[in-house]
Amino acid sequence: MQLNHYNTNFKKQSFPIILVSENVTNAPNIGSLFRMADAFGIEKLILCGEHISLGRKTAKTSRATEKVVNHEFSTSALNVVLNLKNQGFQIISLEITTQSKPLHLFNFLKDKPIALIIGDENFGISEAILNLSNHIIHIDMFGQNSSMNVVQATNIALYEITKQLM
Repeated sequence: MQLNHYNTNFKKQSFPIILVSENVTNAPNIGSLFRMADAFGIEKLILCGEHISLGRKTAKTSRATEKVVNHEFSTSALNVVLNLKNQGFQIISLEITTQSKPLHLFNFLKDKPIALIIGDENFGISEAILNLSNHIIHIDMFGQNSSMNVVQATNIALYEITKQLM
């Protein structure tokens, strides 16, 4: 028998992870971030950038998870990251760089909360935030393309992080 929302046995759990999105503005992507934040039990979603709002397209994709996921808005991802770093968070950016480490080889620390930074759909994470990061991780890819949709990449990263933190 196929299970549904009402008869699954998943144990509710939350993780000390704050997801910071820098200039992710596409409404369906934002809606998917809410849905994924709920699915992985993250502490908070912080949406950073100008003109980010939760409209009809976001709500359609989020399937009402924007009503239950702890979230906030900020115009400056840099200020958010600086604040989280000062609070003792591990700043981990999900980006392909010359310094990044493969996600599947990275060991996440269980004794410090994590701020996972994701970037703009076209331009990625700003250099200023990459420079503040304690670690930069990437997802190994084996095709011709060197990137994937920000939401799909975030899903993969959060799966690995929560798997390690359990």
